[in-house]
Amino acid sequence: MLVWLAFVGPADALPRVPASDDVVVEKLPFVAGWANDERRLRRELAQRPRDPDTAIAVARSYLELARSQGDARYAGYAIGALQAWQPITAPGTPASVMVMHATVAQFLHDFDGAEATLRAALRREPENPQAIITLATILRVRGRYAASDEACRALGPAGQPLYQVACLAENAGLRGAHEEARTALQGLLASPAAQGSRNAGTRQWLLTSIAEVEELAGRPAAAEAAYREALKAERSGYVLLALSDFLLRQDRPGEVAGLLAREPRSDAVLLRLASARPRPPDAASGRAETPEAIELRARFEAAALRPGTTTAHAREEAMFALDVQGDATRALALARANVGLQREPIDLLLFARAAVAAQDDAARRDVGTLMKTIGLRDARIDAIL
Repeated sequence: MLVWLAFVGPADALPRVPASDDVVVEKLPFVAGWANDERRLRRELAQRPRDPDTAIAVARSYLELARSQGDARYAGYAIGALQAWQPITAPGTPASVMVMHATVAQFLHDFDGAEATLRAALRREPENPQAIITLATILRVRGRYAASDEACRALGPAGQPLYQVACLAENAGLRGAHEEARTALQGLLASPAAQGSRNAGTRQWLLTSIAEVEELAGRPAAAEAAYREALKAERSGYVLLALSDFLLRQDRPGEVAGLLAREPRSDAVLLRLASARPRPPDAASGRAETPEAIELRARFEAAALRPGTTTAHAREEAMFALDVQGDATRALALARANVGLQREPIDLLLFARAAVAAQDDAARRDVGTLMKTIGLRDARIDAIL
C-alpha cells in the first residue's frame, strides 16, 4: 500500500505569476550524487527523445527523486521526460511508456488519469505485469476492493503468481479476513522467492504487508515485530514512515526522532518529526511552533504557489492541522475532502481521529458508513468511534 507524500499548501493561497521569464520563482534543492547522472540522462534523452528505454530511465530517475525528497516538482519533470508521446494513449505509444506515465500520475494523486492510461496500456498488452499490479494498487487505494481483486487475479496468467497471492491477501486483510491474509503472506515469506540477499526487497515488502494486516487486526505487538523485521531485511523510507506512524499511534513519540535521524528531511519525514515533538500550549494560535513545524509550514506555503496541491494532498495537510497545529476543525474538513479522493486505512483512520477531536458525532457516523460502503475492517478505527 505504498502511497508517497508530496507538497501541500493552504486552500486559500493564490498562485504567484512571475513578471517575466527571467524571474526565478524557486530553486530546486541540491541532491548530492544525483546532478551528474541527471545531466547524462538528459543529454541522452535530447539525442533520442523517442527512445522508450531512455525516456523511461529519465522519468524513473525523476520519480525516485520526487519520492525520496518529497518534492512533486521532480514528478513534473518525469512527466516532461515522456512528452514525445502526446497524448500518452495515442496509437504508437509503447505500453511501457504509458505505464511509466501512469505511475507518475499515481504519485501525483491523479488516480483517474492513471487508471485510464493503465487500462489503455492493458488493451495493447493484456499481460503487462507492471500495468496490472499498478492498476490493482490504484483500485485498492480508492476503496474498490472487488475491482482490485479482478486485477490481482490477472497477475497469475501474466506470470507473477507470487504477486497475485500477495495482492489478493492485502485485499483480504482490508476486508477483515486477517487470518487468511496473514497465512498467505507468511507462506510467501517462507518461499524461495523471499530468501537470500537478492530477494531482500521482496522479503521487506511481504513483512511490511504482514505488519499492516496485524495493525488492521488490532495486534500491535505483532505489527511492530513485523515492521522491525522488514527494516532488517531492507531499510526503506516507506517502512520507516510506517513504523513512525505506528509509534505515534502507540504514544511513543520519543522513538521517532532516532528512527528518522538519517533520513532526508522530506515533507513526510518533517511531518512525523513535527508530530513527535511536544506541541507548545499556544501552537494553534500560530504564536509558538517547533522548528520542524516552522520549516514544514514554510514549505507548504511555498508549495501553495503551485495551483492544485491542496485538494490532491489533503491527507498531509489534515495530519499537520491535527497532530502539529491542534486545529481539529480544519483537520476534519481536510480529512473529509481527502477520503473523497483516496480511501486507504490511514485515510479513514485520520478521518475518524479528526471527527473525534472535533467532537463531531455526524462525522463519526460518516466514517462508519464509509467503512461499510467500501468494506474496510480496521480495529484501530473501531476502537475510537
